[in-house]
Formats: sequence, C-alpha cells, structure tokens
Amino acid sequence: MNKKKWIAAGALALMFSTSSVFAAVSVQQAERLKEDLTPVGGERAGNGKDIPPWRGGLSLPPLGYTKAGQHHIDPFPGDKPLFTINAKNASQYRAYLSDGQMAMFDVYPDTFKIPVYKTRRTAAAPEWVYENTYKNAVRSELANNGSSLLYAYGGIPFPVIDLDDKEAGLKAIWNHITRWRGTYLQLRASEVAVQVDGNFSPTTVQQEVEFNYYRQDRTIEDLNNILFYYLSVTKAPARLAGGAVLVHESLNQADEPRQAWGYNAGQRRVRRAPNLAYDTPIAAADGLRYADDTDMFNGSPDRFDWKLLGKKELFIPYNNYRLSSNELSYNDILRPGHINPEYTRYEKHRVWVLEATQKAGVRHVYSKRRFYIDEDTWGIVLADQYDNQGDLWRVSTAYMKTYYELPVTWTTLDVFHDLKARRYHVQGLSNEEMGEIDYSSPPPGERYFTPAELRRRGRR
Repeated sequence: MNKKKWIAAGALALMFSTSSVFAAVSVQQAERLKEDLTPVGGERAGNGKDIPPWRGGLSLPPLGYTKAGQHHIDPFPGDKPLFTINAKNASQYRAYLSDGQMAMFDVYPDTFKIPVYKTRRTAAAPEWVYENTYKNAVRSELANNGSSLLYAYGGIPFPVIDLDDKEAGLKAIWNHITRWRGTYLQLRASEVAVQVDGNFSPTTVQQEVEFNYYRQDRTIEDLNNILFYYLSVTKAPARLAGGAVLVHESLNQADEPRQAWGYNAGQRRVRRAPNLAYDTPIAAADGLRYADDTDMFNGSPDRFDWKLLGKKELFIPYNNYRLSSNELSYNDILRPGHINPEYTRYEKHRVWVLEATQKAGVRHVYSKRRFYIDEDTWGIVLADQYDNQGDLWRVSTAYMKTYYELPVTWTTLDVFHDLKARRYHVQGLSNEEMGEIDYSSPPPGERYFTPAELRRRGRR
C-alpha cells in the first residue's frame, strides 16, 4: 500500500482489527477547551494562592529582541527568588518536590538548591495549533495497544483526558511525544558528560528538525506516517567531526517503527541504525543517556504499562532565560554533580504525574519511570527512573522557557543525572554559540532528510 494512504485506509482497517482502539472525546467534552480548560487542556484557573490563571501566555518578544535565533532577552529581569530550597529545609516543601529532587538533596546536600520564583504561566502556541488541538480532541485515536496514533494532526491529540479512562496514561505520553515544538528548527549546540570532579569535554553538533506533523501545508492524509525528521551533524571535536545521524520518526510505531541511519566520516559510509531506540546507549553521552531518554521520553511506548496517577502542584524549572544567556560560559554553568543553581529558575505549576512500569517479558534498563508533565504544554519537565532492583537511579530535568518569537514553550537545557555514578549529561548548551534555536527558515521537506543528504552534510 502507498504510504501516503496509510491513515485513510490502513488506520480504518486497524479500527476493525483485534487490536483495541482508544477513541476520542465527545464534542461536549471538547468544548471545555474554550471554557474551563486552556486550548491544550490545562486548567485555566489558578489555585487562588501562588499559581495564577492562564491568560494566553507570552507570545511577544520584549524590546531589544530583533533577530530570530538570537540569544533570548529575559522578559522578567527584575524577578528575584521568593525563597530557596536546600537540603536543610527541603522537608518543609516535600509536598511540592519530586522523589528525584529529594534524592538530589540527599546526594548533593551542600550544593544542590532550588531557587523558587513567582509563577508566570508563559506557555503559548499559535492559534492554528489551538484550532487543530480542538479538532484532534474529537477525532484522535490510538490503536495497536497504544503504539499507533491515528487521525491526529497539527496539535495535541488528547487534550481532554479522563483519569477513569484505562488508556489515560498512553494518551498522556502521546501528548508529550506530539506536543508543539515548532515546525522547522536549526540549532548549533554542545552536549557534555560532566565527570565527578567537574571536568567535561563538549561535543558540538548542528541539528535540524522538521516536525512534519506540524506542517501547515499538510493534511492528515499527507503526513506519510512521519512525525518528524531529525538530522544531526557533529562539528567538534575534530576526531568526531563529520559524523552524522538521520532519523525518520513515525506515528504508527507498530506497523512502521522509526528509521535511522548513521554516517561514519572516517569510513565515508552511511549505514542503517535499526537499534537507535529504547535503551540503546548514546555514544556522546558517555553512558549517561539512552535513546528514549532524549527529550525526556521519545519513541514507541510499547515496552511499558502506562498509568496516569493524577495532578499535583510541584516546583518545576520554568522561564529559564538566565540559563541560556550568552553572558555565561559553559564553565559558569557546569559544576561537579549538577549545573550551577544560581542560574536556574523554578516556579510552582500543576503537573500530571505519569508512571510507566516495564512490561513482563520485555527488556529495558529501567523497571519503572515516573514523569511529571507540565499541564500547560504536555512537556515532561522531570523524570525519575528506577533500575531493575527498584532503586531510584537516574533523574532527568528539562529547563523550560518560552521561545516568545514563535511562540513555543520548550526546553533550553536537558540534564540527565546518574545518582549512583554521580555524573551527569547535558544537552542543548548554546551559550558560547552565535545564537539559540532558529525557527525562521521554511521547512525544506522530506527530500532534504535522506541518506544521500546525510552523506553530503557529514563530509568533513
């Protein structure tokens, strides 16, 4: 069958197959997105204390921001911490901290801190994303036991979730996987593995991502089963320069899993990379990040059972403009054990708590994962990961901010901690580069993201 017809015909066949289909909500339920819920499914109201109502988010740049891709100007330069949580007073705030955050205080009692600022609900997206999200609410479905997303396009697929829905957890993770992150981006940034003594050696990569799912000139039938295209070329150090990776990520993971290729500059060969998924170690991360750790979670959800536990108020990283400032160097940010808390910003927000438990009969290095998902974006901001003995092993954090020029609310740094090894990995460092994510260019299309292009771009 022609791949371009996979939704129109293949998905219809899935509806009547033996695999269960998890359907969308009623029009009446979807209307909540225009009433008590935000356009992507968060609660519009505040908590009457320290979480304000959502009033549209931050969608205009501040004065002085003149060029797409330049380092962001902090829109809240006068904000100061309301208080700081440390190992000595963490027990007072336990109700608003994750297990992973508490573990960080235990492992780094003298240095780890959480500076808490005024909560600003800056999350925002374009109006057309909101419109598509409303449409998705009444049409999106899951099939193949949750491994395939059907009938969704250009917005959050399941913005209205009922906790009594037995597939609420799967819907929540698909909301994260497909959340708004722009249409096409270019970014030159570094990633580092920070050793116990604080030493690090950056690997610099040029990344391009086209979110095919968010192409405004497409329809559901045109998606060709592609969620996004990803191309990454290593620029430094010299011994690694020219190596490249290409990924075609799919929406129907059951029938057509992710396709990936790698280019080895020394051998000048492109090879398929069929194992670039699940718990495959990422070479540049020095063993501190696995394939499905990237973006806090990515890929097929089929190796875990998913349960949405509910919502809670939590101190999470938000509006981290200082952390991405070009006035800072990597040496300013990277410290033994964790990044420098002086430059981080946390706020109290509501999060969904999602638990993933390894299925019987499948293999993964994590026996359980607990994700904390920002209600205003569906992005995972904190992740606690447990080893096969049931011990908390790794803690991941996405330091969020709003890219107001688009707008989109996403991460500026992702940090992955190994509590036992006392090392950590950081993705997204761009302080010493010419700029940050650049969303200004039009998407090049699928002909650009091919193995042949991978070979051309990867040449030294």
